[in-house]
Amino acid sequence: MSDLLVIAFDDESSAFDLRTELVKLQNEYLIKLEDAVVVTRPTADDIQLHQSLNLTAAGAVGGTFWGTLVGLLFLNPLVGAAVGAGSGALAGYLTDYGINDNFMREIGQKVTPGGSALFLLVREMTTDKVLDRIVDFHKRGRVIQSSLSKQDEERLREALSGGAVPPPAEEVTAENAAAQAPKL
Repeated sequence: MSDLLVIAFDDESSAFDLRTELVKLQNEYLIKLEDAVVVTRPTADDIQLHQSLNLTAAGAVGGTFWGTLVGLLFLNPLVGAAVGAGSGALAGYLTDYGINDNFMREIGQKVTPGGSALFLLVREMTTDKVLDRIVDFHKRGRVIQSSLSKQDEERLREALSGGAVPPPAEEVTAENAAAQAPKL
């Protein structure tokens, strides 16, 4: 199951910078992102979504390839490429992958004008290493929505505020419970 995180910033560039940092962490196999979208709010009435993957362009490229291939079969590859690019671009435009756009616009109303928010859909992550890198990220953000456990969300809040990240709570097992029990 994936976790949803929404981190807000008071300026527009910080969310883009954090997304770039998380992509670097993904390249180091410390986090697996399903989606990462920056929402900016230049004015009180304007909310803009900046997807990490342009599905319209990807659809156009794929459609051009398949249209050319089908066009070769009918001895007219240019018409096939044009029709394929158009239909691929339309399909990409109509596709909503990852986090729902309407949900992001709704939560984007909580962002202060001139600010931004980073919406993350995280499949899995090495929490302690990711939080250690976020502590080094000098632009402070605040969590405005999360599906993490209360403990992990508190650790994330602490990391974003620039403080020391508390260690994860120790699992209670029969062995360490017996060691912590008072001796009679």
